[in-house]
Amino acid sequence: MANFFETLGNIAKIDELKKRIGFTLIMLFVVRLGSHITLPGIDVIALQSSMANSDSNTLFGFFDMFVGGAFSNAAIFALGIMPYITASIIFQLAGVLIPEIQKMQKDGEDGRRKITQYTRYATVVFSALQAVGISVKLSAQTAGSIPIVPDAGLMFTLSTVFLLTAGTVLMMWIGEQITERGIGNGISLIIFINIIAVFPTAIMQEWSLVSIGARLWIVEGVILLFLIIIIALVILVTQGARRIPVQYAKRQVGRKVFGGTTQYLPLRVNTAGVMPIIFAQSLMFVPNTVISFFPESAFMANVARLFAYDSYFYAFVFGVMVVFFTYFYTAMTFNPRDIADNMKKQGGFIPGIRPGKPTSEYIDKILTRITLPGSIFLAIVAILPTFVINIFGITTSFAQFFGGTSLLIIVGVALDTLQQVETHLLNRHYDGFMKSGKIKGRVGSGQMI
Repeated sequence: MANFFETLGNIAKIDELKKRIGFTLIMLFVVRLGSHITLPGIDVIALQSSMANSDSNTLFGFFDMFVGGAFSNAAIFALGIMPYITASIIFQLAGVLIPEIQKMQKDGEDGRRKITQYTRYATVVFSALQAVGISVKLSAQTAGSIPIVPDAGLMFTLSTVFLLTAGTVLMMWIGEQITERGIGNGISLIIFINIIAVFPTAIMQEWSLVSIGARLWIVEGVILLFLIIIIALVILVTQGARRIPVQYAKRQVGRKVFGGTTQYLPLRVNTAGVMPIIFAQSLMFVPNTVISFFPESAFMANVARLFAYDSYFYAFVFGVMVVFFTYFYTAMTFNPRDIADNMKKQGGFIPGIRPGKPTSEYIDKILTRITLPGSIFLAIVAILPTFVINIFGITTSFAQFFGGTSLLIIVGVALDTLQQVETHLLNRHYDGFMKSGKIKGRVGSGQMI
């Protein structure tokens, strides 16, 4: 603990680091402020009444979690940064299927700049399309007999599309500014702060259960201890990697000798990051979203119980889908053949393995083996909230911090941010948060998203 406070004192001594942290906090405050500014033309009282009776176990509830409640508030930041993430994922996967995009990805800084520009254009398009859907949903929504939008019409649709699209573009700009002038990856930090915004409310709900005697203090203590253990395990697996030794041959250029050293190729246990859970959870919420359009159907009511958030059937199907998407996303984003080719061009080889195709097959075999425990761990983390709800009876908003997308994003972004602070401290010859060495963060902050 003394080392922690000493590190905070060291941070205060570095002017550049203080400015970066201050700038980041100001930008994140703007993000949270925009999540509470309601779109014009909406009856706020009717909106609150309608949202109080809505079910969070739908695709809309899942989306609302990532935007920090801005969707349920019908705020100008209701779309959040999700259209940008969608565009980024599409271009990332398109690089595997479309040769032109793959060529741009390999063209260095110029190629990355073009992809970034195309991603921004796609973000605007996706934002406008989603904004049209939100305007239609709000226009048709009522709180009893009171419409949420009293004067629904063309002007409301146009203003909503403009403001929501502008809000997403502004958040995209804020994320880029945080990356350039702040601390850490801006897009990840925006998602992080939106998820964390729900935590105080969840804690207050738990406190109210204890204060009225609905839950014993000892049980609440066990729940919090269990949460700490889960976070520690997630951190352990997030940083876990299999290091493959790579030997580089000596080569002489003029009077200088290069190579002759041994480096390591780190294959992470959780190569896919949080993406498998995002894909699987998005699909798992689709049934309940469709069912919500048929409230009077008995058959749909039975299906809804199977796909309820606290259903063991839901947990089983969800876990299987997470394992599948872990292998799928890893295969789509990690190409052992490219790694082997680049290694061969640089004169590197794995001891005992011939360069070229044998190296590619060896890396693929190792990756397949370590992906299995990684996928099983992701599946366990994904379904933990279901078991926590059934065993301890905690609220859904608090249960999401025991696993799933929320916990993995929080842990990953926290590690990335600490790594950024650690780098600034060590560059100026100050001790970081860890006396023994640097905090081992993820390979890249963008991989989180």
